[in-house]
Amino acid sequence: MTGLLLIMYVRTDIPSGLHAFAVQQANVYHWADGSEMARTGEVNRQDTPLERVPEKVRWAALAAENETFYSDSGISPSGMIRAAVNMIGGGSTQGGSTITQQYVKNAYLDQEQTFGRKLSEIFIAIKLDQKMSKDEILARYLNTSWYGRGTYGIARAAHAYYGKSVSQLDPSEGAFLAALLQGASRYDPALGPENRKRAVQRWSWVLDRMVAIGRLSPKERAGYTRFPEPLAPPRPTGLTGQTGYLVETAHAYVLAHSDVSDREFDRGGYQIRTTFDKPRSTALAESVTKLRDGLRPQQREADRNVRIGAASVTTDGRIVALYGGPGYLQQGFNDANSTVVPAGSAFMPFVYAAALRDGVQLQRDKPRTPVGPATVYDGDDKISLHTPEGPYWDRSGKIVKAVNDNGKSWGRIPLKEAVVQSVNTTMMQVGMDVGLNRVGRLATESGLLKSSLGVQLPSFSLGAATTPSAIRMADAYATFAAGGLHTEPYSVSRLTRDGANVPVERPTAGRALPAPVAKAVDEALHDAVRRGSAVRAHAAGQDAAGKTGTAQDNRSAWFVGYRGTLSTAVSLSRIDPRSQELLPLDGLGGTPEGQPGSPLPAEIWTRYMTAR
Repeated sequence: MTGLLLIMYVRTDIPSGLHAFAVQQANVYHWADGSEMARTGEVNRQDTPLERVPEKVRWAALAAENETFYSDSGISPSGMIRAAVNMIGGGSTQGGSTITQQYVKNAYLDQEQTFGRKLSEIFIAIKLDQKMSKDEILARYLNTSWYGRGTYGIARAAHAYYGKSVSQLDPSEGAFLAALLQGASRYDPALGPENRKRAVQRWSWVLDRMVAIGRLSPKERAGYTRFPEPLAPPRPTGLTGQTGYLVETAHAYVLAHSDVSDREFDRGGYQIRTTFDKPRSTALAESVTKLRDGLRPQQREADRNVRIGAASVTTDGRIVALYGGPGYLQQGFNDANSTVVPAGSAFMPFVYAAALRDGVQLQRDKPRTPVGPATVYDGDDKISLHTPEGPYWDRSGKIVKAVNDNGKSWGRIPLKEAVVQSVNTTMMQVGMDVGLNRVGRLATESGLLKSSLGVQLPSFSLGAATTPSAIRMADAYATFAAGGLHTEPYSVSRLTRDGANVPVERPTAGRALPAPVAKAVDEALHDAVRRGSAVRAHAAGQDAAGKTGTAQDNRSAWFVGYRGTLSTAVSLSRIDPRSQELLPLDGLGGTPEGQPGSPLPAEIWTRYMTAR
């Protein structure tokens, strides 16, 4: 074995050139028809002499990654043993690499986790350590390491995160950049609160390690108690209008549904064929823009801070269009993927479907009773809600009563008609009879995310605290249009690099609802447009099916529906930019005070669905 390793060592040469990432091209996104949509991700790299990197910033990286760098031989014996043990056990070969090894892997080798690649890394590291000075290796490592935000090298990272030259970094900022060496996708605070929490912990640990190895005095450490918050990442100037939201959505899909890491993706060279239809995307943006142009925020306070999200999903799961906001460079947050807007009464079809599929439990320990579209319920205002055990009491000891919009009483009403007319009291009682846990289960099987479902109180059936994204809402309604078959939404149909296909997951359809149940819901949604609560969308045509959505506190409005195989959801809300709290929609667009909901989502939906 020793002889074989010696032969391999002798035959392993230091590669003559850097890995291709140093000259890699942009990632190119394409529309569904193959035409180019956008280019992103060109490598942002700049070499800088080691003497320009402050000594304590260098030691932050060393403390984090390889504190024995200046005394080791370029490899970690313990890491080699760990890699061998992991290989024998079928696990990863990574772990315990020195900075020299990391540089070799980043600059000369691919990221494949095989024992052969690990041996090459070790042999090259040993030879490199003998050929180059430690300072030269450290300089190369800092100049080729990936720091996220499309940057390679500490010089560009200093600009990307702090807007300054690397020579101006202080030890605290250096400690944060050192944390990124563990993986910017986990430590860049701009990517979410969990990332920020990890970043703060790692930053603090790096500073403590610098003290422990004698590279930062306790007095200096005591001066760094506040996390050096990095700048917000700049938005690529080429991603204007809705394009940025489309690219962001496709990018997230690639990372979540392929083996491509964010580091590999940032190296560029990928061709991403999306599912987005250019004419549809243009029509959706124009439909929303036309409505926005009719608002008067200067004259009406109710027209300020308006947020609109919209998405179109086909019955086979393709996201063909979305509207994420007034423009990616103006508002980076994607309202089509927002999960803060209550679904309101647009949630009712899932209650209806659950009742038809699972039946109702009217008495505890008795068999469940089947129900159908013609089953009659009480539709009067202020009815008392019941559970299988009896009346439903709130915490103050009062029986909970359900109320209808404008206090209207509908009398005894068939279950289907309660959906068509959006009768709150009936649907709340149906939800109690079915079991709110069963309603929630059906909603998730149809396409909503479990994380978006609200607390299971009686108002759950009215979508009071359920906050799905427009993408997910459109996808879930597509399940009704597809006869009960559900396909997860997706935005990338093909991924290639250097002409070779890169596997990316494509969801397949699965049975979520029995076909008769889906057909009954479909009929109710068609009737809602023909003559019921969704009649504002009647101009979309006889084949239109859909449902309005209004939150009980009038803090959200929706229209969700479909024609043929295309399902579209439009959400409307007002959000206080300081508190991020939902504001009432009263008076929005000049609607009369006291009128629940808003006609605007239905107007957007109808204009878009009839666009040619």
